[in-house]
Amino acid sequence: MKVNIALLTVTDTRTIDNDKSGGILVNKIKEADHNLIDRKICKDNKDEIVLILKDWLNNEKIDAIITTGGTGLTGRDITPEALDEIADKHIPGFGEVFRNISLKTVGTSAIQSRACAVLANGKYVFALPGSSGGVTDAWDGILKHQLDVNHKPCNFVELFPRLKEK
Repeated sequence: MKVNIALLTVTDTRTIDNDKSGGILVNKIKEADHNLIDRKICKDNKDEIVLILKDWLNNEKIDAIITTGGTGLTGRDITPEALDEIADKHIPGFGEVFRNISLKTVGTSAIQSRACAVLANGKYVFALPGSSGGVTDAWDGILKHQLDVNHKPCNFVELFPRLKEK
């Protein structure tokens, strides 16, 4: 099953032309035979991030949203706070597993990542680091499998029909 994904890069310095992490994700989405429905880039501005996310959350064509950037510890890193504003439920295991995977590639520096995931309006929203290594770890270690309906024992995709249950 193809998953329809929107991709947002949060950065004060990059453009679509030199967005290395966004480019890696575009390629990985294509390699997994999913659909990239929309791609945007915006500054580290919480209101702007929330506006884009809310627009995508109301788009029936989108199943999942991936952000890259803004998950570190600096004053301008506010992507997790933006996700808090739109979240119906948090998925704490995503960040825990991501940091566990990162521990193997960047050592204890993994502790500096606030990568996270939430459910909002029946869609998954994943906040990945802005580094090329971070997005690669997150995709190859988690998303590639969880966005594959054939992954066993369970995966995010098989839950799509039930995410809006009350």
